[in-house]
This record gives sequence, C-alpha cells and structure tokens, in this order.
Amino acid sequence: MTALPTLLVLDAEPPPRLGRLTGRARVVHTDEAGLAGLLPSADVLLVWDFTSHAVRSAWPGGGPRPGWVHTASAGVDHLMCPELAASDTVVTNARGVFDAPIAEYVAALVLAMAKDLPRTWQLQREREWRHRESRQVAGTRAVVVGSGPIGREIAHTLKALRVTTAVVGRVPRTGIHGPDDLDRLLARADWVIAAAPLTEQTHGMFDLRRFGVMQPSACFVNVGRGHLVVEDALVQALERRWIAGAALDVLTTEPLAADSPLWRVPGLLLSPHMSGDTVGWRDELGAQFVELFERWAAGLPLRNVVDKQRGYVPGH
Repeated sequence: MTALPTLLVLDAEPPPRLGRLTGRARVVHTDEAGLAGLLPSADVLLVWDFTSHAVRSAWPGGGPRPGWVHTASAGVDHLMCPELAASDTVVTNARGVFDAPIAEYVAALVLAMAKDLPRTWQLQREREWRHRESRQVAGTRAVVVGSGPIGREIAHTLKALRVTTAVVGRVPRTGIHGPDDLDRLLARADWVIAAAPLTEQTHGMFDLRRFGVMQPSACFVNVGRGHLVVEDALVQALERRWIAGAALDVLTTEPLAADSPLWRVPGLLLSPHMSGDTVGWRDELGAQFVELFERWAAGLPLRNVVDKQRGYVPGH
C-alpha cells in the first residue's frame, strides 16, 4: 500500500478546511516553533499563516525539504530566502483570490478621499453642519504601479468610474508602461496606487523623491506591501502638503503599535491589512489549495507557480 503524502500546515486561526483531503494526505499541523523540526518529513508545506516569517528561518536547516510550498497569500516575500529560491521546490501562491476585493477597496478609498467622507463623519460626531465642496472622480487620472492581476483589476475598476488609468509594470508591453515612464506618469496623476510585489527593485520605491514628483492634489494608496513605501518620507510629504492625502492598508510593521506617530498624521487613512479580506475569503483560500493539491497528487502541472527569482507569478 502506497504511503500517503505528508501535508504540513503552518497554522493560523481559524485553520483551513481540508476535509476533502481525508484519506488522501497525512495532514500535520504546526506552529512556528515546530516548523523546522517537521520540514524534513513533509512532502508539501501549506503556509496558512501568511503573516509568519518562520519559513525564512526554518528552511535553511539540514535534511530533506518539501517539494512544493503553497502560501495562502498573493505575496511571497514573507517566506522567500536564498536557500528556498535556489532549491528545486515549487512555490505557488493565492493568485486570483484577492483581485476583485482589493480593486473594490481601492475604488472605495478613492471615492472616500475625493468626497471627503472621513471629514464628514468627523463633523457628524461633532454635530457640526459645515458645507464643503468635493472632488469629481470622473475625468481624473490614476497610475497603478503593479501590472499583475490585482493591479490590472484595480485599473479596470477605476476605469468604470471614468478615471483615466495607466498601469506600470516591470517591463513595458502592450497596454503596460515600463519603469522609465513612472515619474512622468506620477507628475500627472491624481491617484497613485501601489499594488506591486515586494522585490529588490520595488523595496522603498516610494521615497521622498517620488512623493516630491507628485502634484499637490494627488492622493497615494498602498495595497501592495508596506516596504514599498518609505514611511518617514510619506509622513513628510503629507505634513509639508506635497500631496493631498494617502491611505495605507499595508505597513512596514503590522500590527501598528498604539503609540506609532502614523495614527496622527494629517490626511492619512489607515486600515489593518484588510483590503482583500471579504466574507468567506478563508474558505476560498482553502478551496483553492485543495484544488491545487488534487492537481499535484494527479501529477498535473500546478497553477500559480511563482518565479522564485522575481518573487511573483509571471504571466499576462
């Protein structure tokens, strides 16, 4: 009788629903402390706790390593280390699950900032009747930095609001601008949306110089990775009124400490890394993994395979 493959799950609460794999895999659950000791016995690793960086530290140890690692997230920067990147292990991600929710969230932020909704809610709490004028979104310009499925879905959604939208990717191609066009596009944009993966090339790309390129009426939104932004530079840009406002759904340190000065920056909206998390999203992530596992068990090619050198899934 053929032994069942061992599926190791780096857990988070609530755990994934893997009932469909009953009798088809030996499922072992672990926390960060137990990961290193169990890796050599695993055929597959499911990184369900996609906030954990434990894989980075556990992977370089001795012994065999799983032939396939799946992370229940779009980004892979939290688990990638030189040893994993250089190995034969296949890495897959949750590409496709978060596209529409994040695009909707960005559209909501754009509308909220254009219509000054945060100020309206504050004035309501203060029982103050203060008439103001707000911005019209239709006819404005946006640049979306990140040409993956999330970035393209953001562009599609903003276009439905009649926002003229340009997308910037790693290399120029039909309908996508290259990095050389970024500064020119930033200088004309009303909305700058960061949705790029975190790589050596994108780390800290939104710095003081880039915020200085933007026009004073521009608003900045980051739904990519916290380390895309030099946060001190963003604070300076807002305090000096180089830009009109900003919204961060991802930060360099999460959760944000209660005494962080970011809570008090004027014109800055903060949310706790929730732009892609709609009702039922964990079930969708679990179902996606089970479908991938079934393909893997059948010897079929896996989908959502990450280019470990680039740090994302290449494609259209």
